[in-house]
Amino acid sequence: MANRITELLGIELPVIQAPMVAAALGDMVAAVAQAGGLGSLACPALDAQQIRAEMALIRSLTDRPVNLNFFCHRQPAVDMAREMAWRARLQPYYDELGIDPALPIPSSVRHPFGDEMCRVVEESRPGVVSFHFGLPSPELLARVKATGAVVLSSATTVAEAVWLEQHGCDAIIAQGWEAGGHRGMFLTEDIDGQVGTMALVPQIVDAVTLPVIASGGIADGRGVRAALALGAEAVQVGTAYLLCPESRISPAYRAALEVTSDGQTRLSNVFTGRPARGIANRLLREVGPMSPLAPAFPLAGGASLLLKQKAEAQGSGDFSLLWSGQAARLAQAMPAAQLTRLLAAAAGYASAP
Repeated sequence: MANRITELLGIELPVIQAPMVAAALGDMVAAVAQAGGLGSLACPALDAQQIRAEMALIRSLTDRPVNLNFFCHRQPAVDMAREMAWRARLQPYYDELGIDPALPIPSSVRHPFGDEMCRVVEESRPGVVSFHFGLPSPELLARVKATGAVVLSSATTVAEAVWLEQHGCDAIIAQGWEAGGHRGMFLTEDIDGQVGTMALVPQIVDAVTLPVIASGGIADGRGVRAALALGAEAVQVGTAYLLCPESRISPAYRAALEVTSDGQTRLSNVFTGRPARGIANRLLREVGPMSPLAPAFPLAGGASLLLKQKAEAQGSGDFSLLWSGQAARLAQAMPAAQLTRLLAAAAGYASAP
């Protein structure tokens, strides 16, 4: 079986493992690719040398196409008044955990796509490159396409999908309200206007000529079948892969995922400065979920990083980034390759032996 997406991406199965910063590295990416799906390496928190190292590992395990994912945000200037106000808001937690208030605020690393990252794409030729928060400049995009890479990007509204089609995207990831992690929104800041996956997918399918990938709230075969019935030609799954043994999440994160329910995630800006869906832990509940004090993305993450490190050392996820979609309870712990095949089998696809 084949459709536009499988032929475009050079894969057997219409299943994409979502890029997940720090959680899914080369071993998971390669396992999904070798199973016939598309594995994705989230690059925003990696430097060029780290990306090269992960790609070397991936290429030692598979020669199939993989996806390198990048953010297209603009790095903001540091606003010291806002940074200090944010630090003051978090000060009671520093006191509680015994963290020296004189310690410098760590930097929160989320690299925007630029010349250095583009050179890594040109060297590694992954086959697929995806973007979050729109697309890079036309010059950078042309260089990516010159490598032969297929370009994907996330749309959270029909208007964003149309914009992506008009500006050179090859396929659209329709990111529904249910999805875990950062919202890919780039033409709007209206959180209340964001749309659920099952309402968003058919509207984007009707509005563009490009193939559409459904993302958000899909964690088992039922979600796959529903997405394809609405016109998507593939699915992107994130949260379900977090329970795989290849996942690099902390024990506290894994424990939280295993007991979360449908109503326990929230969209919040308190961890990075940009809306992202995660499990409602102590910091999210008490400081957010949306705080006007949080510095611009990605700067907000620096002040909470020391809290995260100290709490996780004590086995607590109270201050951790616990990104999760609303369908976490549908996920089953199994190897990434097995999960990829299981999701595809629900839609009648089977990978080659």
